Amino acid sequence: MISRNHRILFEGLVVDLEEMEVKVGDKGWHTYQIVRHPGGVGVLPLHQDGTVSLIRQLRPAIDSYLLEIPAGRLNPGEDPAQCGMRELAEETGIIAGNLQSLGIIHPSPGVFDEVVHLFLATDLAQGEAFPEHYEDIEVVHIPLRDAVRMALDGSISDGKTAMALFRAAGR
Repeated sequence: MISRNHRILFEGLVVDLEEMEVKVGDKGWHTYQIVRHPGGVGVLPLHQDGTVSLIRQLRPAIDSYLLEIPAGRLNPGEDPAQCGMRELAEETGIIAGNLQSLGIIHPSPGVFDEVVHLFLATDLAQGEAFPEHYEDIEVVHIPLRDAVRMALDGSISDGKTAMALFRAAGR
């Protein structure tokens, strides 16, 4: 990619907004605005009885509560698996003995540079959750097959959650 005239329009707590010109083949130079994000992790905890633990939490951007996998933002230089273990414990109290990669997703590559690393957590033990002070989280246990059905019918609309469910069910 050939680009020029990079400038930061906004520096925020979670994201930055960058504007640049990009040469698009023979189409010439075009202005793009990119939301820069440090990346994230999502973890699907799968219990031995075939249920998964999802969380229900408020998402102010869409003014709604969503059912999602436990997830969080990567710290600079942080290993995605370590971040996943931390977020899983913080949000649900679950400690995983085994974490397997379910690959990555690009949630909205037309606008965001964010990469989300997905994991399947097994060999689970229940501990005490310690969510962030601003998080109001309810942990919900659902059979994996029901959660996949909910992702298929749109009842679960979060992209990272649907993809983690589909990839886990396909194993």
